[in-house]
Amino acid sequence: MTHDLVTALRPLLIAEASAEAYASGAEPADLEQTVWLRLLERLDAHDPPRDPQGWLRRTVRTEARRTRRTARHETPWAGDLADPAGTGEGDPERLALAAARRRALRAAVRRLPGRCPRLLEALLSPHDPTYRDIAGELGISQGSLGPERSRCLGCLRRLLAPEVASG
Repeated sequence: MTHDLVTALRPLLIAEASAEAYASGAEPADLEQTVWLRLLERLDAHDPPRDPQGWLRRTVRTEARRTRRTARHETPWAGDLADPAGTGEGDPERLALAAARRRALRAAVRRLPGRCPRLLEALLSPHDPTYRDIAGELGISQGSLGPERSRCLGCLRRLLAPEVASG
């Protein structure tokens, strides 16, 4: 009986849910799903509707009214739980993309020739070392650090150009 009832009621439910969903602010598929659930609950309780088409129309309208009432009492959350300050810095997607960009940059820096990887890693350091510190760490003069940095950044640009163009 359940399969025959579902087959017989499906076109009517689709039509009724589509008609009522717009006014209630619900999705027609959500309304359909709720009505199917109500029908299964009735069938489970061994209380099938005597007039299935009439029951279905009344149930669709009842569920649409319930959705409207619920929507009136709900207010959208203005903030973002992941970003209480509202700056967008805590946005999980933005954080993931920024981390991916940093990983891609660090991987490209490691592929550079010569002293470039060590120099650029020192420049990217969160400790923000001075040119004097970097020159001492790399064992080169402070005056040659600027030109060396320029050459390394040029290499990095050429290395990343195909990746940026395809990305």
